[in-house]
Amino acid sequence: MDTLVVSPIKFTLNAIDEVKRLMNEEAFDNTKYLRVGVKGGGCSGMTYILGFEEKLPEDEIYEANGLSFIMNPSHGLYLFGMEVDWHGGLNSRGFTFANPNASKTCGCGTSFSV
Repeated sequence: MDTLVVSPIKFTLNAIDEVKRLMNEEAFDNTKYLRVGVKGGGCSGMTYILGFEEKLPEDEIYEANGLSFIMNPSHGLYLFGMEVDWHGGLNSRGFTFANPNASKTCGCGTSFSV
C-alpha cells in the first residue's frame, strides 16, 4: 500500500487547474502519475521534470494543494520549498518553477544549479 506524504513543494491554483485540464483530456492514460523531479543537464546543471509517467518502486506519492504527484524522495533536497505555477498568456505560456534552493537559473527558467 502506498503512503501519502506531505509535499516538499507547492502548486499554485493556476498550475493545479492546468494539470487537471491535461488529466481530463480524452487521450490521457489514467495509469500514469504526475511526476515532479530533477535530472542532470540543461544550461545551468540540473533540469526540472514535470510530466506524466509510471510510478517506480523508489517513488513516493505526495500531495500539494489537493494535487497528488510522484517524486523520488532524493529530489526533495533540490526542490524543497519550490512553487510550480502556470502562465497561460500569449507571450509566456507554460509551467514556471520558483525554487528557493537555486543559486543560479537559466534564462528560460527550466534549469538551475544549487
